[in-house]
Amino acid sequence: MPDAIWEASLTASPGSCYFQVMPPVCTRFAPSPTGFLHIGNARTALFTYLFARQQEGRFLLRIDDTDRQRFGQEFLDDILHSLQWLHLEWDGEPSYQSSKFPLYREKIEELIARDKAYRCICTPEELEAKRKTALAEGRKPVYDGTCRTHPPDVRGGKPHTVRFKAPRDGETVIEDLIKGRVVFQNQELDDLIILRSDGSPTYNFCSVVDDACMGITHIVRGDDHFANTPRQALLFQALGSGLPVFAHLPLIFGPDRTPLSKRHGATSVRSYREMGYLPEALNNFLARLGWSSGDREVFSMEELLAEFRLHDVGKSPGVFNAEKLLWLNAYYLKERPPSQLAREAGPFLERKGYVLDGDSGWLEKMVTTLQPRAKTLAELADAAHFYFGDAISIDGKARAKFLTPAVQPLLTVLRRRLAELDSWEVAGIQGVFEAVMQEFQLGLGKIAQPMRVALTGGTASPGIFEVVEVLGKERTLLRLDRAMALASEIPGS
Repeated sequence: MPDAIWEASLTASPGSCYFQVMPPVCTRFAPSPTGFLHIGNARTALFTYLFARQQEGRFLLRIDDTDRQRFGQEFLDDILHSLQWLHLEWDGEPSYQSSKFPLYREKIEELIARDKAYRCICTPEELEAKRKTALAEGRKPVYDGTCRTHPPDVRGGKPHTVRFKAPRDGETVIEDLIKGRVVFQNQELDDLIILRSDGSPTYNFCSVVDDACMGITHIVRGDDHFANTPRQALLFQALGSGLPVFAHLPLIFGPDRTPLSKRHGATSVRSYREMGYLPEALNNFLARLGWSSGDREVFSMEELLAEFRLHDVGKSPGVFNAEKLLWLNAYYLKERPPSQLAREAGPFLERKGYVLDGDSGWLEKMVTTLQPRAKTLAELADAAHFYFGDAISIDGKARAKFLTPAVQPLLTVLRRRLAELDSWEVAGIQGVFEAVMQEFQLGLGKIAQPMRVALTGGTASPGIFEVVEVLGKERTLLRLDRAMALASEIPGS
């Protein structure tokens, strides 16, 4: 049975008790499409998803798109694609705040009718003057409530906003799953604007109305939203809705212990996807930013679902360690099955202009040879250059050291025996090398290095037998012919 689903409660009758069924857990992730999905928001989505699935609850996606000036369709598309790429599948269809303006206005009119909100006709100039006066007198620059006692029809055709009538005394208590118990004095909270003068509802109000109407039981979000929480709690109360349970995640910091930003490098999921990182690696890395389970570093999604707990999330910011993310990515890349790796590497190879002929078997063999050395898909694609085309560039120093007249007889015999080979597979290719090694009384390195330079252009490559197999007989022999021609040249001539 999921944690926190059942709650034992005492009845009024002495000695008797019963079990009360709590509402099914319902969470939401509510990004704004005003930029590409940020790493910090992706971690919030991951933690929210893990919590919902552990509790056998729902994970909903709401798009907070009321800011139409900053809205971008490319940002919305990126958010949806990034969540799917991270395997954070939401329940049902996404909801969009922009489609619910009539609902928000209806709720605002209800609050006005119940004396929970009021119309404010103070001009921007008057508000600025009030702010300056408050600061000069050493007071907090909050709205002084000039319009609180005006009748509902005070507007008289004037431009106006609508403000929430916050209580002036008492306190608002937030029992946060991560931060603990936090008490706010209501006298410190001002009368929040819930409808702008242009008729558009504000973020805080829309968010509360949506959370109430969607039946959200738990809100997991970043600590940067915590300042909104007491005002939102009062709005929930004014709307007659129960208060969700909050869990505010600590921020993600860069190595300099300041909030993660572009000056620290890439900050969007999109950037890491384009650099060839794998979703499993990014999920694993994000899960460990602020959450721990002993000294263990590697967690599959299944293991995260089994072991992650919100109450294990620390209060201190997590520090983004790019080297650890790269290490995790290399680990997951090395664990990839060849067929999956070939599919994922394909777009990166095509981005470099390489033409894939549809031979999935060849592609799988090719990427497998590069798999042990690569840390990202982009790095793998960079290392694949010698497998495509025949006009490879041979490093000058490598040529001078390994393609000399002295090595030409060795390459000649090796070429002839490879040309006679019927079965072009690693076992047969290795047999040819061993026979030549025995004939010339040389170790593998004395043969493999000239061959490596001839076939790849450099001295570092995957295993030479595998390279020969993947290149194929025709290209191997052509490159050997070129190498022997170079080896026959007298240096400096």
